[in-house]
Amino acid sequence: MKRTPSRSGLSVAITTLIACQGAWAQQPESPGGQVPVPPQATIVQATMAQSAAAAAQPAPEQATRLDAVEVRGEYIPEPMLQTAEVSSFVTQADLQRTGDADAAAALARVSGVSIVGDKFVYVRGLGERYSSALLNGSPLPSPEPMQRVVPLDLFPSEALEGMTVQKTYSVRYPGEFGGGVIDLQSLSIPEKSFFKLSVGGGVNDVTTGEKGLTYYGGGDDDWWGYDDGTRKMPHELRSAIATGRRIDRNNFSNEELARIGRSLENASVNVLQENDSIDPDVNFGFSAGYSADLGDDARIGFIAAAGFDNQWRTIFGDQEQGVFLGANEETLSYAKDYEFLSTRNNARVNALLGAGYAWGSHRIDLTTLYVHDTLKEARSRAGMDYVSGYGYREDDTRWFEREMLNNQISGSHAFGEYDDLKIEWRAAWARATRDVPYEKQIGFRDEGDGYWAYSVRNQENFTRFSQVEDDVASGGVDVTWRLPVERDLTLSAGASYMDNDRNAWSREFRFFAGDGPGNGAQLPFHFPYQRPDYLFSDYNLSQGWLRLEETTGLGGQAAYDATLKVLGTYVQVEGEITPNLRGTLGVRYEDATQAVHPYDIYTGARVGSLVPLENDYFLPALTLTWNVAENQQIRFGASQTIARPQFREMSPQLYTDPDKDRQMYGNPWLVDSELTNFDARYEWFFGSGEYLTAGVFHKQIDKPIEAIMFTGGGDVLWQTFVNAPEATVYGAELEFKKYFDLGITADWWGDNRLYFATNYTWSQSEVNADEQDTVALDSGTGPTQPARSLILDGSELQGQSEHIANLQFGVEDTEKDLQATLIANYVSERISARGNNLRQDLMEEPGLTLDFVLRKTMRFGRTPVTLGFAARNILDTEYDEYIEGGGGQKIHVLRYDPGVSYSFSISTEF
Repeated sequence: MKRTPSRSGLSVAITTLIACQGAWAQQPESPGGQVPVPPQATIVQATMAQSAAAAAQPAPEQATRLDAVEVRGEYIPEPMLQTAEVSSFVTQADLQRTGDADAAAALARVSGVSIVGDKFVYVRGLGERYSSALLNGSPLPSPEPMQRVVPLDLFPSEALEGMTVQKTYSVRYPGEFGGGVIDLQSLSIPEKSFFKLSVGGGVNDVTTGEKGLTYYGGGDDDWWGYDDGTRKMPHELRSAIATGRRIDRNNFSNEELARIGRSLENASVNVLQENDSIDPDVNFGFSAGYSADLGDDARIGFIAAAGFDNQWRTIFGDQEQGVFLGANEETLSYAKDYEFLSTRNNARVNALLGAGYAWGSHRIDLTTLYVHDTLKEARSRAGMDYVSGYGYREDDTRWFEREMLNNQISGSHAFGEYDDLKIEWRAAWARATRDVPYEKQIGFRDEGDGYWAYSVRNQENFTRFSQVEDDVASGGVDVTWRLPVERDLTLSAGASYMDNDRNAWSREFRFFAGDGPGNGAQLPFHFPYQRPDYLFSDYNLSQGWLRLEETTGLGGQAAYDATLKVLGTYVQVEGEITPNLRGTLGVRYEDATQAVHPYDIYTGARVGSLVPLENDYFLPALTLTWNVAENQQIRFGASQTIARPQFREMSPQLYTDPDKDRQMYGNPWLVDSELTNFDARYEWFFGSGEYLTAGVFHKQIDKPIEAIMFTGGGDVLWQTFVNAPEATVYGAELEFKKYFDLGITADWWGDNRLYFATNYTWSQSEVNADEQDTVALDSGTGPTQPARSLILDGSELQGQSEHIANLQFGVEDTEKDLQATLIANYVSERISARGNNLRQDLMEEPGLTLDFVLRKTMRFGRTPVTLGFAARNILDTEYDEYIEGGGGQKIHVLRYDPGVSYSFSISTEF
């Protein structure tokens, strides 16, 4: 009688045959030329009757030689076969097909994933706080002042081998897991030496060749994203800061204040200029690899990759603020109505260096990744302030410089005749920084007839310096032992440690008039009408008409230190339960301490007595995989995980989100969120690279963190964060991918085939707040208040979209020399922030985007030359964040048209 074993049954059968010196199983090659891992539902047939007995019974003392063993079965993709969890994978082939420039853009194609702000990943409708990012298994720091989560737009696709999005939890990963974990894999040591060059460019239909704004800044060096020293804090200001005193009239004389004010950079950072024709985008890069055999089964390899990208984008849109009127405050009306024009120049430099040495079953790798990303922005907005009753204009110049350096060493060692014992280890140190020097804003009143007059009120100007430095030191070891038992059973254990330290500070300065703020001080008539560089000139400062004073910390502490230390250990067992059922059961223990310490930026003394979050958790995870038929399986997962608050969210200080242009204030009473997760998925792999999956998921979240807007006087003042009592998220996912051979034999068609891939995620969420529930928020009346005063019972979870859909349709040949793909992405509206007093929430509508990517390789002798073309946002979908009133009125908090972008590239490889 013939037996159809599962993957583990096949392993037992083959192990038995090898042990008795039988014949080796001949496995078919995959299309890529590699021998795949045997599929779970593979039929093993032997030409002699002894093969069945050998697979089902212990090996006899006298070995029997088999003539042949034939292995049959359709190919299951190796990543899907090897992982026990519900996962999605982005490979090098996927990155080439979609032509996405960075990790964030590529992940937008993955089932259940949406991207916010072009850099943060939402998995299954859960915000970025519920997802974690790793590089080669090691945690990453973040240069963002608002998030501890690393922005994934920092990682260029040319430096990545692939990405894994794991949606069910396994105890090998850190316990901070809600929607999923994204594990980025950097380029690895090549099998053979190569050298590749690429160059490209691009245009945007609302930017390139059109008028835009800019400012001089550091001159030509700004194009590369590196400041030439122009924005360096001047010596006089640094010396005054070093005294440990606030820079104002109480601590410095008028002459000293004038000298400090004159030291600040003026014309190069204060004057907006109109550019008649914005430049096109430019990018270029190279990658090279070397590999050599050293004999005695040893090999060494090196890899290097570097790239530069310079991109211009001008956006024109609306920024509005609303006020609720009427007896029941249901009617929504304008509080402010502005139009804005912003031109951003983004320059990014990246470099990756790697080295590896392998001998026998051992390997050691060294990897260094460097990314330097700079955004230079010039912006002006003008409109009507209905609350104050006058027209108003603001001019801004900004320079956001982000940098990340990641160093990692890792090793893998296998022991035993059949590599039954495997030890993997890793150690990494990474630093991310964000430097924002000379963040400027100058305000003007509308005097009519085209005249704008500078006002000396406090809020009409500021000069701000701020920095964030985020360090992560981490390490871990994983031990896997294939137990010497009849069934395929593996025992794993490991430990990891992470130490994340952050320092953030901000210093703000304003120019006041004469001897007192806003009193006019006998200013000359022409004074308010001067160009900004004349207005803040040395002459005006020397005359005493303007005086520099520090306004740092008026809305709370301006600096904080933060730390998160996590020690984790786990144990896991994985193996065959029955011939067609495999299971993984594990538990992770994590001991974590998280603390945010605001401090007096003048004296360095800590302010307040914030209690650190000290928690330890046992986090279990169970996964079952049932092989229901050949190349079909059902997965089930259950786990408990956590989500921690961000550092900034816990810091009781007022700060501005530069992306949203919105003030925020931290809440020191935040605590961890705890999640209970359930998943089930059906998978059918019916061809090479072809599959159908369908799944459902359910998550229960205790104390999810939500953003709340607070309003007053008709104006949005600030936004803070609270732990809602409870939330539930559930939904379904569908994913399909298939190639179609049309059977066309014409020469013009060649060996092309059609390609179709789609995925859809439907999800629902509900936030629950009972009558007796409270939330912790220091609002001046104590740290607790009724939850229903801020949270509407039954409302949707912030950031959750009901519908997320992706579609790819294209044509390619089997050699991948031609790929033409139409890519559609749809994300339905979601809550961006909750309205105060249960008013309408702030909504975001990403909408539908459509891209087209073409990649064609031509060969000149043995040298391939690849041409690339991409059209992005073909439907010209606009960005819209809004509040909608009860009568259907809509206030567009932020709305603009990003335009349609076209890019071109050419590359060759030697």
